[in-house]
Amino acid sequence: MGESSIEKFADYVIKNKENHYRLAFSYVKNVEDALDVVQESIYKAISTIDTLKNPEYLKTWFYKILVNTSLDLLRKRKKLVAVDEETLLSFDSGTFDTCEDIDLHNALDNLPVPYRSVIVLRFFEDLKIEEIAVVLDENVNTIKTRLYKSLNLLRVEMNDKGKEEDIHNG
Repeated sequence: MGESSIEKFADYVIKNKENHYRLAFSYVKNVEDALDVVQESIYKAISTIDTLKNPEYLKTWFYKILVNTSLDLLRKRKKLVAVDEETLLSFDSGTFDTCEDIDLHNALDNLPVPYRSVIVLRFFEDLKIEEIAVVLDENVNTIKTRLYKSLNLLRVEMNDKGKEEDIHNG
């Protein structure tokens, strides 16, 4: 595509840097990792910008790169086992945090990644169902089903948290 596409991409990245960071962070849950994901995604995008056939799809194209880079990092992280369970338990003080967490973000964190992805892209990144299907490389009906199921899972979890609070406060 040439120099003008790189300039357009650079403008797009600069204008939407908070959205890109937020999307990466929603996957990796760590400031440094999220910044790394965004940086690596920008590098991947620039080096493959010639594969973008239609500039109108820049947003979904780059979101797809961001999501895949985030998922790659999570896969790598899963392969790393820092310590075994026995060592971890030796540091356990035996006290538990009894604070109940009713925060939506914590409920989102408990969703499986495919469901969380749909919620984040739809409601936090304001993508349309069709755009989410492109980003996640899924069928539109699959995305609709996941969105419906995700919302039900969130509703159940938030209701359960509310009931637990009522029991503890009642």
